[in-house]
Amino acid sequence: MRNRRLTSEIMDDPAVDRTQLDRALGFIRGVNKRLGGTKALIEHLDCWSSDWPKNTPISLLDIGTGSADLPLEARRWAMSRGFDLRITALDLHATTLELAGDHINQEPELAEGIDLVLGDALKLTDTFGPGSFDYVHAGMFLHHLKEVQILTVLRMMDRIARRGIIWNDLIRSRRGAVVINLMTLGREEIIRHDARVSVDAGFTKSEVLNFAKRVDLGYCDYRWSLLANRFTLAGQRHNAWEQG
Repeated sequence: MRNRRLTSEIMDDPAVDRTQLDRALGFIRGVNKRLGGTKALIEHLDCWSSDWPKNTPISLLDIGTGSADLPLEARRWAMSRGFDLRITALDLHATTLELAGDHINQEPELAEGIDLVLGDALKLTDTFGPGSFDYVHAGMFLHHLKEVQILTVLRMMDRIARRGIIWNDLIRSRRGAVVINLMTLGREEIIRHDARVSVDAGFTKSEVLNFAKRVDLGYCDYRWSLLANRFTLAGQRHNAWEQG
């Protein structure tokens, strides 16, 4: 397996064409829905929800939210089970956030509990204090970053989460590269390019566990899905809800 390789993604360019960006975000929504991104987030929340009070809002920060499809589905799941999950959806790309608003506002009852925020994930602790959220989630975001930036964001996630964190991202593998090449055949350049370089920037299990060790995330476990080519590094602190 070759070393991790970072390449700029077209959709991250502030000047990217809005229509192309919209289609690229639609492709990512499909990937999340069909290949495990949505399932990974909700399975962790569902596992932890046995401790949740039903008369108190639960807060979640979603870093690099894209079109806020994961917050939307997390809200849908929570409401179906009688929980008031309130989500802050953070992204640095202004046009992406505008398109996220268009997407979630198609379902006003769900959108009511989602706050779209323009912000830099590398400056989380400048914006949010310690323990600002019950949970912090980063879905297909950290693969955009250099190693030192990944460590920084993981430390900040741990700091601002009262209960637990979820890192939900791509596995770097030959199989994943073949699958994404097949999935993007015939697609426009922004989708072909960004999907393929995302897999090249993904992570092996040993890399993820090394990051966790260096940031002292001993309460987090690694899980992976061969079919989805996805992993999570996630955990809820012991006796998290005894803190009040």
